[in-house]
Amino acid sequence: MFDTVLLRSFVAIVQEGGFTNAALRLNLTQSAVSAHLRRLEKQIGRDLLARTTRSVALTPDGELLLGYARAILALNHDARAQLSRGPSEGVVRVGLSEDLAGPRLMNVMQAFAVRYPRIEFSARVGIPAELLHSLDQLELDVVIGGRCHDARPGRVMWREPLVWAGAEWASLASHLPVPLALSPEPCPYREAALAALARAGVDYRIVLVCASGAGLCAAAQAGFAVTPITQTQLINGLRVIPPDAGLPALPDVEFTMFAAAGASADVVDELGDAIALAFAHKG
Repeated sequence: MFDTVLLRSFVAIVQEGGFTNAALRLNLTQSAVSAHLRRLEKQIGRDLLARTTRSVALTPDGELLLGYARAILALNHDARAQLSRGPSEGVVRVGLSEDLAGPRLMNVMQAFAVRYPRIEFSARVGIPAELLHSLDQLELDVVIGGRCHDARPGRVMWREPLVWAGAEWASLASHLPVPLALSPEPCPYREAALAALARAGVDYRIVLVCASGAGLCAAAQAGFAVTPITQTQLINGLRVIPPDAGLPALPDVEFTMFAAAGASADVVDELGDAIALAFAHKG
């Protein structure tokens, strides 16, 4: 039987990308988190992480255990919540970036609405920077969205690559500026794309500004432009523009949850766990 304390530390190390941030999230010392991982590896008899001086990476056994660990922790949390839950009441207002506002996350929201019938759940979809402003104005309780560079503290739930997407059948003309389809400012993907192009000295022109992710993808599908999107947002008709096309590499996106001061910590933590589990396999 796995100790949930050890599993929680293991999952936090993976989600936070290292021992230091995991310790901060769990309000433990780094040595305690390291000890938890050693105990878990000893219990299993296999290494779960490949450690270097700068990063940690999952071993094949670690990849296998991670899915089970998330499920065990979610079930444990659910059982405890169901057995100890009182008549919770209140409002939870959630802000979502558009690339998350699909069936997978909406199913999580619906499950919470059923689980907590006395809490009024609502969602707003928008650009992360605008949603965070609303969070600071206490107009939202939780914001979940992607970011590339930001020092604002939050719970990093998963990471995935930001890529250049273009039509499957089209290629870039090397003698012309790169045509771009971008979201309006402020947008983390727009900022990351323009910064990367500037550093690489690649000439470009913005041919479409659109607040809708569907509109950006349509422009890319038509061969009218290329657009920066997360890899899991690739749809039929789109491909990742290969490195030999001359476009610079883009940073990873951190999908992060931010909570307002005073938000129901138990419900917010449970919502975060459920979303992380739902997106654990993003294929």
